[in-house]
Amino acid sequence: MSHHPAELRRSLGVVDGVAIAASSTAATTSIAIGMGTLVATVGLQAPVLLLLAFLPMLGIACAYARLNRSEPNCGSGYVWVGSSLGPWPGFLTGWVNIVGVIIFLAYTSAVTGSVIIQLAAKAHVTSVAGFALDPNSTATSTVIGLVVLTAVTAMAVTGVRSATRLQAGLLIFEYAVLLIFCGWALITGEHELSLAWFNPFAIESGTAFAQGLVLAVFFFWGWDAAFSLTEETKDVGNPARGGFIALFAMLGLFVFASVAFQREMSLPELIRNGPQALPYLGAELAAEPWAGVPLLALMFSAVASVQSSVIPTARGLLAMGRDRTMGPVWTRIHPRYGTPAIGTVLVMAVATAVALLALAIPELNDMILAAVNSIGLVVALYYGLTAIACAVRFRSTLRAGVREALLAVGVPAASGLALFAIGGYLGYSYLTGTDHFELSPDNGWFMFSLPCAIVASGLAMAAWAKYRRCSPYFVTGRGTDGERLRLPMDQMDHPAGTAS
Repeated sequence: MSHHPAELRRSLGVVDGVAIAASSTAATTSIAIGMGTLVATVGLQAPVLLLLAFLPMLGIACAYARLNRSEPNCGSGYVWVGSSLGPWPGFLTGWVNIVGVIIFLAYTSAVTGSVIIQLAAKAHVTSVAGFALDPNSTATSTVIGLVVLTAVTAMAVTGVRSATRLQAGLLIFEYAVLLIFCGWALITGEHELSLAWFNPFAIESGTAFAQGLVLAVFFFWGWDAAFSLTEETKDVGNPARGGFIALFAMLGLFVFASVAFQREMSLPELIRNGPQALPYLGAELAAEPWAGVPLLALMFSAVASVQSSVIPTARGLLAMGRDRTMGPVWTRIHPRYGTPAIGTVLVMAVATAVALLALAIPELNDMILAAVNSIGLVVALYYGLTAIACAVRFRSTLRAGVREALLAVGVPAASGLALFAIGGYLGYSYLTGTDHFELSPDNGWFMFSLPCAIVASGLAMAAWAKYRRCSPYFVTGRGTDGERLRLPMDQMDHPAGTAS
């Protein structure tokens, strides 16, 4: 089965892009597991950190939109950075994004399992076959979460259209719960609103400020998932529209929720509850069974974000596989569903292996903190590289007028350099803040070693692709033209066997 691009009616629109981007950003999950962590780092200045982190994110979004308009490709940063800055940073951009998502899938699966255990406890189910169900146990939560990961991977294999339909329903429920409970807390909270919450100079140290920004960047991470669906969209501008809409919606939700949390809970309460802040908020505001509704929303958000993360990761690997920077197994398209099915299953399998390795950190909260910090640093790296690639590619616009030069070069370059500066300062703080190594999120050497290991593995894989696979990507620095990708038509619109 083959299709010429001109004959392929692409099926995904702006709403689908928003659903994928918003679900991948996972506002409910970020708020639930990240707000307490952010407050523990920067105190009650969490709202202003979220606002400050949005500024480079907006610049990065401008870079993505312009690059996608110039060269639409599901490989996104991997392709754009490779053609603008060279194949080594290009491959590294694709690699750290993929590894970051796999780590995210691993720990979000554990979060999902923990939430399911908490919901079971509300139904008075505290053990199964003699095994105690402890929501704080990494092992128990991971086993249950991996069952969910298997199920959502199967759904991702059957097609993007069916996946986005589920995303839309889950998003409506999640955001309704967030708006109702956070609005309730904002109105009835006992703690006075304070302008000091929006004063970044009240943060106690530069290290806390840098780590807080990295955590806030993690909050926003995921809006770019819409750009991985370029080959399946009606219009090349739809991914950008979906990404921007999702990004601004996330800003509103994050700031709104952070203020609401601080209206309802004191600083010690927020720090003490950490990743359990959203369920705690529900228990503070309502009696059962309504107190369990935020927990249900968190479970839906975690499931949706796992599913929406599997989809773009498999497609990013497909882009790398067709350039022979990764193996040919990633390029196999399912003849019926038109998805990179084998690649999707392999992503799930690798995430499962990472989740099992994470059992070395027995406390779920500690595992989450370590994962979030490492992901935040590698996200800052690949977003920054993509922004710099945009500035380099469109540097000729410096002669086209102030507005064009600012949007195409100035804003992306400033955003990318800001992320590099934040990540560099935080890495330096990790290295100089401790004198020994241990598996703990409080240990600077351990926290620094995680992103370093990701980058080192990326360089090793790049060397293998260049010298063993002899990938043409390392000769030209350009990925395969996105229009050369053959994806069968969406199953909902064109049943198998009807396409020509």
